[in-house]
Amino acid sequence: MSRRTLSIALLGLLLALTAACTNKKSVNPLAGIGSKQPDKVLFDKAMDAMRHNRFDVARLTLQTLINTYPDSEYIARAKLAVGDSWYAEGGTAALAQAEQEYSDFEIFFPNMPEAAEAQLKIANIHYQQMEKADRDYTHAKRAEDEYRKVILQYPDSKIVPEAKRKLLEVQEVLAEREFEIGRFYYLRESYPASIARLKSLLEKYPLYSRADEAAYLLGQDFEGQMTRLRNSPTCDVKGLPRGCTTEAAKAKYSEEFTKNAAEAYAKIITRYPMMDRADDARKRLTALHQAVPRPTKAAVLQNKREIASRGETTTMGRITGLIKKGPDVARAAQVGEPNLVEPNPVAATDVVKQEAMGAMGGGEKAVVGAEIMKPGASDASPAADATATGPTPFGQPPAGTTPPVASDPNELKPAAAADSNELTPTNAGDQALPAPTQVNEIQQGQPSSDAAKNNDDSTPASDADLSSSKKKKKGLKKIVPF
Repeated sequence: MSRRTLSIALLGLLLALTAACTNKKSVNPLAGIGSKQPDKVLFDKAMDAMRHNRFDVARLTLQTLINTYPDSEYIARAKLAVGDSWYAEGGTAALAQAEQEYSDFEIFFPNMPEAAEAQLKIANIHYQQMEKADRDYTHAKRAEDEYRKVILQYPDSKIVPEAKRKLLEVQEVLAEREFEIGRFYYLRESYPASIARLKSLLEKYPLYSRADEAAYLLGQDFEGQMTRLRNSPTCDVKGLPRGCTTEAAKAKYSEEFTKNAAEAYAKIITRYPMMDRADDARKRLTALHQAVPRPTKAAVLQNKREIASRGETTTMGRITGLIKKGPDVARAAQVGEPNLVEPNPVAATDVVKQEAMGAMGGGEKAVVGAEIMKPGASDASPAADATATGPTPFGQPPAGTTPPVASDPNELKPAAAADSNELTPTNAGDQALPAPTQVNEIQQGQPSSDAAKNNDDSTPASDADLSSSKKKKKGLKKIVPF
């Protein structure tokens, strides 16, 4: 009996000790973790994997979070993080996947502040894949469109300044491409095609670092057409409508080309007065017997700020640029507003039609800017008012601007003879500023108004203003010989 009692007592004691040990180990099996939400645990685990560049693990964890907890407060951040993982991984395929993820995020969460960030990253994806100006421009054009979306769709976002800065750099690359194509056509004497490219460039990208060079080349295009017309017995030459055989029609075409060339040169002086081609533009206007405009102080200050904001490509940058895939954007302006509107492109056929309408008296559509129409004059077009041979509302410049139109084709070469005739109006402009200023501002109103948007000072600039910060010329290429 005693042995049996002892066995029962030992068995009871063993059971008690086993139960006590079991209860002690199961008290806090998830100590420190049980209080956390499971969706947050998954999100933190994914972020830790991304910090250690384990992008596939991060995406798998985030996808588990999205599928398991569709109502979690971390859903939006998880979807954005999936795109970030592809973006950080890099590579063409990964960036394409990142763009898709960011686009989906904007669709599902358009009102969240992170939507602007997603759109900016889409633009940055194409920015990173841009190539040089003379190569494929697909990514550059896409980057321009995406940065515009950031600015237009999220105007109150704090990332808009960064988007504007990047957009200016992208537009510098696209403008360089347009300039090189325009120059290519010019060198092959395909003047209407060159004019179409350069006109589009100056309208779309006024902050281009070589805008003065583009405007000067545009004037040279019109002078090239004048030379071709002068050397042809009729108007049946490349770039002009056929059937123009009369001397009167030939004179009108020459008049129209002179006016267009003068507008291109005047734009350099009124919009880019501190850039390298300003002096050359003055010389060409003098040779063409056209009034030389004077820029406003606002235009001078604006152009100075633009020049000062541009960087310079270092020697190391030029060396690495030989093997680098991306373009050099050091010369892009860092001030001013980028163009957010895509204007209608100018075609070479449109250029020929506008010139024909301007020469034949139907030039309303050929006019760039507002002109005064005279109903009683059937043979003088509104587009040619600034260079008409008779007395006109702009007839203040003296004898230099009123010779018969037959002398226009010969005005390209006699630069020395033109100087003697044009000394009087140029000096008169310096001595009596009000009258010449009104003439020039009517003819070239658009560039002056662009400058006045940012500055209230619309008074004419003095000679000291124009020469105070002239930079040394950088070896401009001579493109004149016709």
